Amino acid sequence: MTTTEKGQIVTANRLRDGIAVFLTRSGEWSEAIDDAVLALEPEAAAGLEQRARLAEQACLVTGSYLVDAERRAGQVRAAHIRERMRALGPTVRPDLGKQAEGKANSFAAPEGV
Repeated sequence: MTTTEKGQIVTANRLRDGIAVFLTRSGEWSEAIDDAVLALEPEAAAGLEQRARLAEQACLVTGSYLVDAERRAGQVRAAHIRERMRALGPTVRPDLGKQAEGKANSFAAPEGV
């Protein structure tokens, strides 16, 4: 049976191009939600928020915030549909962006949409 870990990840928009990005364990920003570090405890989530604020001050990203998420079998899934859609890329043209490139992640489409 696959273990599911529930916690929070940090997302933001990269200032250079506006792409949705996710904070990784190494403190870098990745376009792939599966690379996101998952904070399992409130103290860890607060630490991620602080790292994101520093990245905002360095003008790397903007609008960072915590997102409820889960990691199952090494893959991350945001709890809210808005964040799932941000991870997929543009939804008006599935022939473009991460969806077309096959890089959207294992959760190909938001449930119920």
